[in-house]
Amino acid sequence: MSKIFVIHGPNLALLGEREPEIYGHVSLKAINEAMKKKAQDLNFQIDFFQSDHEGEIVSKIGSLIKLGIDYLIINPAAYTHTSVAIRDAIGAVKIPTIEVHLSNVYAREEFRHKSLIAPVAVGQISGFGVQSYILAMEAIATLGLK
Repeated sequence: MSKIFVIHGPNLALLGEREPEIYGHVSLKAINEAMKKKAQDLNFQIDFFQSDHEGEIVSKIGSLIKLGIDYLIINPAAYTHTSVAIRDAIGAVKIPTIEVHLSNVYAREEFRHKSLIAPVAVGQISGFGVQSYILAMEAIATLGLK
């Protein structure tokens, strides 16, 4: 059984309350529950982590090898555009990673159009709300990413 680890970046604990016109009304807890259900359907083990702190995210990524994680799904949120440290951690662990975003970052402010994470990810999914996370899991299941 493959193991997926999901990292939610800064401000995502506020989902459902924060800018619902951009991010919708679904809470982070509801996203995790939807992912757990999909993981069962796809026969994956799944675990989650959320932090507003860059260093905690970097440390968590570094620990994934020891946890035997096969795939990483990450929504780095604002760190997408600023964190060389998260980018380098993903590159260092060499775990197939999918970058996800609830909103279509390319339809938003220009500074959001550049991802430092994309070059070390196997793919990026954005703009489909909660479904962005589900699509990432389906990509892992159907594409056999490595």
